[in-house]
Amino acid sequence: MVVDGQIPEGDLIRSRTDADVGDTLAGALDRELTGYVVFEPQGSILLGDDERAVLTFEAGVPVLAYHSASDTGGDDALDALSGSLFHAAMYELPPAALESAHRVEELAVAPTAPARRLADDAALADRTREVAPEDRLADERDTSTVEDFLADAERIEEIKAEARAEAQARADEWGLRGQLDGSE
Repeated sequence: MVVDGQIPEGDLIRSRTDADVGDTLAGALDRELTGYVVFEPQGSILLGDDERAVLTFEAGVPVLAYHSASDTGGDDALDALSGSLFHAAMYELPPAALESAHRVEELAVAPTAPARRLADDAALADRTREVAPEDRLADERDTSTVEDFLADAERIEEIKAEARAEAQARADEWGLRGQLDGSE
């Protein structure tokens, strides 16, 4: 994946050792950050590993994620950023500087994904959802609606029973009942 060259170096506005990912995400939201945060897990610096992950923001809302060591983007990059954080550096950029990177769909994350997956913070996810642009929430809303439906086993069984009853009624109407239950 190509990220180098798509995100120019920004102005450092905050750098923390022993950073808490939830606090860092909340800080980006509170500042309405347009820019990026570079996360480095504990041990990465000491061992010389390139385990950094970059998370970009537009007006405080996460847009994309990239994990350099695994060369993965999007949700896979969030999954690759494991362990406790050691360092987080926040950089500010003008919105135009991120336009080309933000068009790379393989790197995109749902606005609330970092809060849910990295910080396990439902309140932060809700705050992020409240300020996220409506068009960025459509995919997330569709996914959660389907997930909610699939989790409702009772409703699924009701639909199956209704479908069976309707199929049997049609079979009776068309004189095919014997073919369906194997009696003919």
